[in-house]
Amino acid sequence: MSLFTTQHKVASKRIFDGVILNLRLDTLNDGDKTVTREIVEHNGGVVILAQPSENEVILIKQYRYTLDQYILEFPAGRIEKDEDPSPAAYRELIEETGYKAATWQDLGTLLSAPGFCTEKLYMYKATDLTFVGKDLDEDEETEVIIVSPKEARSMLMKEEIKDAKTLAGLFLLQGCYT
Repeated sequence: MSLFTTQHKVASKRIFDGVILNLRLDTLNDGDKTVTREIVEHNGGVVILAQPSENEVILIKQYRYTLDQYILEFPAGRIEKDEDPSPAAYRELIEETGYKAATWQDLGTLLSAPGFCTEKLYMYKATDLTFVGKDLDEDEETEVIIVSPKEARSMLMKEEIKDAKTLAGLFLLQGCYT
């Protein structure tokens, strides 16, 4: 038997339709057996590595209900249905930080939890920032914190930053700083 077997979907049932995500149950045929997979469908999101200057990055501190605590992370947000990632990044940066960027760099994508979730996170670097004022969603509250990438890495090592997308973003910036 091959280590890499091919699984073929034979059935799919939508279990839940939500505002942020959907849940489906897929039945797969794996040669001699049938297996099921629970799949979280998500439109994806954007993560913005915003830099007011070459040696600064913006973090936001915000309350996350799922954890019942405040966490530090890069500005980020959900892509709306049928929305392209670039306009979502532009919108989320202003919403959460109050900054608008004149220069954008696409840093690629990452998969947040490919074992059970379809979410792709589109990473962007934003520079040449101008403060225009926050435009937060009704249920959001953020505190903007500007630190050096070195300080952010130190915060990560002290477990003050635990967010995976922020860890990935700091790794992307690692090549830019010593």
